[in-house]
Amino acid sequence: MSTGFSDTDDRHMAHALSLGARGLGRVWPWPSVGCVLVRDGRVVGRGTSDPDTLRHAERVALDQAGDAARGATAYVTLEPCAHTGRTPPCADALVAAGVARVVAATRDPNPLVAGEGLARLRAAGVTVEVGLREADARAQNKGFLSVFERGRPALTLKLAMTVDGRIATATGESRWITGSDARRAVHAMRMSHDAVLVGGGTARTDDPTLTVRDMGSAHQPVRMVASRRLSLPWPNRLAETLNEGPVWLLHGPDADETDRARWSDAGARLLEIPVALGQIDPQHMLAVLGSEGITRVFCEGGGALAASLLGAGLVDDLVVMTAGFALGAEGQPGIGALGVSALAEVERFQLVDVRALGADVMHHWERRD
Repeated sequence: MSTGFSDTDDRHMAHALSLGARGLGRVWPWPSVGCVLVRDGRVVGRGTSDPDTLRHAERVALDQAGDAARGATAYVTLEPCAHTGRTPPCADALVAAGVARVVAATRDPNPLVAGEGLARLRAAGVTVEVGLREADARAQNKGFLSVFERGRPALTLKLAMTVDGRIATATGESRWITGSDARRAVHAMRMSHDAVLVGGGTARTDDPTLTVRDMGSAHQPVRMVASRRLSLPWPNRLAETLNEGPVWLLHGPDADETDRARWSDAGARLLEIPVALGQIDPQHMLAVLGSEGITRVFCEGGGALAASLLGAGLVDDLVVMTAGFALGAEGQPGIGALGVSALAEVERFQLVDVRALGADVMHHWERRD
């Protein structure tokens, strides 16, 4: 807990963070924010960013609280906005409602806000405090923050491998390396990201749909394939399920015009990405996705794309699902060639979580800043 805040403050911010988590993957290009309004020790309003009504978390909480918001403390996971976008400024709405105190977990790097929301509150006589559970708030909205601070979305690379790092047999058989519990966890992770990304090799071999399944009436992420020449089989399950969620194709300038037209006519979106070293430039690819409003990308391989992203230093979170068997050297590796000749060249990740998922084990690693 941050110095200067009470245990009660900490508890209410934890509540706001739990609300903010609900909108991840659903509200891009905006952040998923949580807000809790507390008056005389009682929660009078709470909200998260609403993808259906376009209301921000503060507006949802204020609408719920009504007159009870007067004199309340607002706990928000991100600085209230100060510009008119989908809705009028949240900072102004908090002032108009008579909120007496605002506790914000972290500042908003969006140039349209960038301290102006806090300044408006202070100018109106509202007590403002910043920094409670800031690390947690930044981790929750790392994708949104990354777009403004690094010019690209946050990227999670997921690998499902055997204990010897193989993702398929020598003949390409890969269903299923891991069990049902691990696959269900992957679907939950897809659901909390804006987009799911695979390389052309995976699309050709697995013919995936990349949808969220067995999670109720789940929101579907944008499904993406990075394929320089768009050399994908037709028909395929992505094209056949376009009614279930958007499909974006990331291709190079030399992609076949016939393939471009076929995908475009089917309803997919095509984004041309420059090529570097014979493949789609990963840095430029993520920059383009950031400019399109994507904040959180969940990459599920394959080996060439994984190596490209790791080699470029673009992987923020590494999730490895490990199954308890080996396929040997003839099996297909989970990560392609990285050109590493010395251990000092390797980017090391920090372990943040280990858990059993049925018969498999999940390791979650984070990039060291």
